[in-house]
Amino acid sequence: MGKRAQQDGDGGAGPLLEQAVRSVLTASDEALDLALDTGASLLAASAGQWPAVSRALLGYADTAVGRCWSAGWRPADLARVVRRELKPVHLALAADLIAAENRRHSAAALDRRWQEQLRELEAEVWWPGDEQYLGAFADRHRLDRFALATTALELLRTWGRLPPIAPVGPAPGQAPARTHRPGPVPGEPRMLSRIRALLAKAESTEYPEEAEALTAKAQQLMAQHSIDEALLAAAGADRDIPAALRIGVDNPYEGPKTMLLDAVAAANRCRVVWAKEFGFCTVVGFDGDLDGVELLYTSLLVQATHALNKVGSRRDSRSKAFRQSFLVAYAARIRERLTAATERATSAAAAGRHLREDGTEEQLVPDGRLLPALAARSEAVDQEVGRLFPKLVSQRVRVSDGVGWAAGRAAADRAALHGRAGEIRS
Repeated sequence: MGKRAQQDGDGGAGPLLEQAVRSVLTASDEALDLALDTGASLLAASAGQWPAVSRALLGYADTAVGRCWSAGWRPADLARVVRRELKPVHLALAADLIAAENRRHSAAALDRRWQEQLRELEAEVWWPGDEQYLGAFADRHRLDRFALATTALELLRTWGRLPPIAPVGPAPGQAPARTHRPGPVPGEPRMLSRIRALLAKAESTEYPEEAEALTAKAQQLMAQHSIDEALLAAAGADRDIPAALRIGVDNPYEGPKTMLLDAVAAANRCRVVWAKEFGFCTVVGFDGDLDGVELLYTSLLVQATHALNKVGSRRDSRSKAFRQSFLVAYAARIRERLTAATERATSAAAAGRHLREDGTEEQLVPDGRLLPALAARSEAVDQEVGRLFPKLVSQRVRVSDGVGWAAGRAAADRAALHGRAGEIRS
């Protein structure tokens, strides 16, 4: 798909829009309401120029969204910021503006995770023509021109004030990092599909022992996949390098949730950096490990929520202190169990025992390159963290409810895995 045709003769709608956006971007918090009212009134009053305003907005969004890409942001990040700070109608507009900008790029110019984020946002061009977009959007969401203009200006202000952040992959059109993929990959690696199926069963079962077994099996597959990738690298058949992705971590209890993510990441030889002000963590590791970390963290968070809700009928479990302590303890116990499982898988692999995707083992000749290869990959991840985030500060999460702590550890024993002591960074 190429660039859409630009139409001339917008009747001054473009400069008018730019003036309104510039006004709200530079306005102080105290003066913001006045700037929004003034800008939205000017745009809404251009009744005869509304098709031109529509084209101008989509054209301006190309530049505004493209600037965010250049500053390290990705589609899911922009949506997350809107979701945290604005309203659902802003999120719908955000998805459309991202879809409009995406017309500038071919599918080949976007990496796998970028395309996945576009699909999750349902960022598609649904309107018949750019001059009809605003009218169609207003009809969809039952907005008058003033409300719609206000929504657009609020959204553009939010995006326009975002600072540069560390990139976690190529922007559209940049060459993607070279990664090893064994065999054809129609959609997602077969290993990921197997892990996804195991975790879906773990989340849906009513039997804690079954959930624990299913989650443990998923972690075993993740560990074996990481081991296989390390041996490929040691054999010189893998050009994979560390990568990164961002995972949203929102309130309430964002600290304990970050601890849980850190536990999953550490057990899979990844590192976590928490950007509290933006509601996300950056996970740094090798590509296959990152996919598994995202899946397992999401599943464990669902399981933790279910476990917390089960004890929610008790009066002492309704307090914030109880819930905070519950989730901190849950994350700590998961760390212990995930770490133990990874260590068992590594010891087995060092002895030549290989775990197949179907869960059975085969005996191979022990490979002395395994442990040095794993150490080299861990060192490469640490170096990438240092490159992306040269200044890190440790973040502590406090516990004040002993009953909640005990309940959280018990829930983790019933549900998931293991981990290793490590710091959460911000």
